[in-house]
Amino acid sequence: MGTALVIDDSRAIRMILGRTLNRFGYEVCSASNGREALDLIGNHDMDLSVILVDWNMPEMNGLDFVKILRADPRYGQVPLMMVTTETEIEQMYRALEAGANEYVM
Repeated sequence: MGTALVIDDSRAIRMILGRTLNRFGYEVCSASNGREALDLIGNHDMDLSVILVDWNMPEMNGLDFVKILRADPRYGQVPLMMVTTETEIEQMYRALEAGANEYVM
């Protein structure tokens, strides 16, 4: 299926999402925040099929990660899902406007 990147500061959430994606045939890599994810992407020429990212994380939050990633033409079309506990409708709009394809609360 391809490679999925899971970005969340919770190790448990990374494991749960990773197992689920493995069941669907994805190879999974993970990062604990947006900065770590950008470093991972920058150090490895990754052919990403999908990205799942949390909103609230230390060092670099999910929204900032989405904005930076979408500015890079190599990753402009990679499906990106914001998976978060942020339930305010305004937050959802901000994530979608920044370039997230889906928003799961």
